[in-house]
Amino acid sequence: MKRDSMNSRLIEEPGPKDYSSEQQGGGRKRKSPTICGTNYPVSIGFIVVNEFCERFSYYGMKAVLTLYFIHYLKWDKDLSTAVYHAFSSLCYFTPVLGALIADSWLGKFKTIIYLSIVYVLGHVVKSVGAIPDVGDSTVHIVLSMVGLILIAFGTGGIKPCVAAFGGDQFEEEHTEERRKFFSIFYMSINAGSVLSTVITPILRSDVQCFGSDCYALAFGVPAVLMIIALVVFIAGSGLYKKSPPEGNVLLHVCKCIGFAIRNKWRTSKYEPKREHWLDWAQEKYPKRLISEIKMVLRVLVLYIPLPMFWALFDQQGSRWTLQATRMNMNFGAFVLKPDQMQMLNALLILVFIPVFDMGLYPLIGLCKIKLTPLRKMATGMIFAALAFGAATIVERAVIETVVEPPPASTSLLQVLNLAQEDVSVNVQGHTHLFPQPIKPYEDPVEYKSVQLKDFKETLTLTLAINGENRHCAKSFTEEEAYTLILSNNVLRADCILVKDNIMKSENGEAHLRFINTLSEDFNITVGAKSFHVPGGVAVSNGEFVDREDYSNVRCESSLRNSRLNLGLLDFGASYSIILKGSPENIEIVKIEDVQANNVHIAWQVPQYVLLTAGEVMFSITGLEFSYSQAPANMKSVLQAGWLMTVAFGNVIVLIVAEGAGMEQWMEFLLFACLLVGVCIIFSIMAYFYTYVDPDHLDKVYGDDTGVYAEDDLKNNQKDGMHMRAIGERDGQCTKM
Repeated sequence: MKRDSMNSRLIEEPGPKDYSSEQQGGGRKRKSPTICGTNYPVSIGFIVVNEFCERFSYYGMKAVLTLYFIHYLKWDKDLSTAVYHAFSSLCYFTPVLGALIADSWLGKFKTIIYLSIVYVLGHVVKSVGAIPDVGDSTVHIVLSMVGLILIAFGTGGIKPCVAAFGGDQFEEEHTEERRKFFSIFYMSINAGSVLSTVITPILRSDVQCFGSDCYALAFGVPAVLMIIALVVFIAGSGLYKKSPPEGNVLLHVCKCIGFAIRNKWRTSKYEPKREHWLDWAQEKYPKRLISEIKMVLRVLVLYIPLPMFWALFDQQGSRWTLQATRMNMNFGAFVLKPDQMQMLNALLILVFIPVFDMGLYPLIGLCKIKLTPLRKMATGMIFAALAFGAATIVERAVIETVVEPPPASTSLLQVLNLAQEDVSVNVQGHTHLFPQPIKPYEDPVEYKSVQLKDFKETLTLTLAINGENRHCAKSFTEEEAYTLILSNNVLRADCILVKDNIMKSENGEAHLRFINTLSEDFNITVGAKSFHVPGGVAVSNGEFVDREDYSNVRCESSLRNSRLNLGLLDFGASYSIILKGSPENIEIVKIEDVQANNVHIAWQVPQYVLLTAGEVMFSITGLEFSYSQAPANMKSVLQAGWLMTVAFGNVIVLIVAEGAGMEQWMEFLLFACLLVGVCIIFSIMAYFYTYVDPDHLDKVYGDDTGVYAEDDLKNNQKDGMHMRAIGERDGQCTKM
């Protein structure tokens, strides 16, 4: 999740600026009105509300995104995970574009306005794509992808602008008020995140529209919040200080590096060697700029292993959410939604930041242990790896309740004996598939694998009862699961082969069907679902129903009405309810075809605790370390580099999800081992890293910044290039 523990440490305080040309008509400098005689500008209220609504819209939409892909677009888990992380990755590539637009062309205010409009359009298109009546599945996919792309450009584009724009509203001497503003700003980020992660899953699941989960509403409400965010921001337009575009330092850095490479390449081999390859830019760029870039590059080299941490961290909204769908979510007083579990990270981060800063770190210091920033980051990686180790253990327990879909050229078969005697079953070509006789109304222990010679094959089943045999031929299709139902009159009637549902509901619902051994037809209502059950050994339609204790179910026939006690239909289970006895006194036998989710979702708490502890030590410390090792006017370059590590981390998940093809617990274990390996590499790099003091440049070069060739870079250095909250890591230390 996103949060702030460092307040204004995430954003460099703006340097002195002349606002006289920024106010209406370019007239004289006008001081912004303040709140109730304080030094807080009225304009910051609009910015805080804007940020709350925007974060609500983003995280509210993202909370239900994975389940939307699976249930609405009908994608498999791997494709859903891949697209989820492709979207997340794009959200962290686009802030660099937003910073370039704001600094070099439009300025922060106009950039926020224009890209917020793009943002709103993305939400609207995404919401329309979630309406079943709008086109077919192809239209839904196209609208969804277009909407996500627009949202990525919108949220990423404004990411580097909003917090810095808020800092611009304060007078230069009001540094304490500015710091407190950033605290309030990041509180609004967390508030929007937590509330949306709780509310939108409820809108998705508890509100039914178009006959199923209401994704249109779950996406529509965030769209409305983004519209409100835009309207509120525009409403404060007359109160803002609006800085003109200043030029982007990242462009100057790239030009300097490019010139050094070209110059070195063109230079004769007889030229004397220079101490550093960047020194080949001295013909055009001042020594101070070159020295600053050297400092930045030393830090950026340390960033190379960092994407692996984010590859693990960002799976909270994908793989961990999918794991939660196969767990028991009942807490007694309430039932948690699988996509609500993500809020735990945001809540824990608010607790852990003061605990670590004021408790753990001082305690470690008292033990005479030197915990440097790079050591903290390495420890954070270990915590994240341990989190995925815990997730592996949980996943191993979860899959015990899952019936794995059969592979190609294979079917699954179980036998349900409704006769009064034991029945032996022999499947053609599989003599010992059922070695023991099947007892009457015995709950099958497990499915058996039936190998097929082709994608579809007809097999002869031999049934033995009381010493006599009966043969029936049934057609099996690969990758399907079946139940063979043997009736009371097995010697005179044919056996029945029916397809089974073995896939667990991602919403934790139970699957239900009825098998009627009585002569009368019945209409049974379970919750909001209706079942028609023909008489004479017949099977009803199968439906998913909410997890609930159904002790008073209405059962109607043409002759009489009665009530059935089905008991608890638990999370993720598949049930076959057998009706027997007599029409006047119906008895039921409940068969559990697929085991209920018996691993409680609370077992995910340790992995969230470990991952959040890792986040505090890795992300926050990483940003603090980075900024302490780079000159003030280069902090935006580091922010861009930091965001790139997040983007590439999501690319890693995308590649593994689509290419690895391994069981989920093995994938979790793979990520944990990879991060441990990367941590070792990072620790070696950190061991050889020498800490520097960027202020040393002032002693060497004084205030002389030199001439930055074709660009007005001197003006950039004078103003100090705000350290953008483009460094907000959506899961790192702020939630911008």
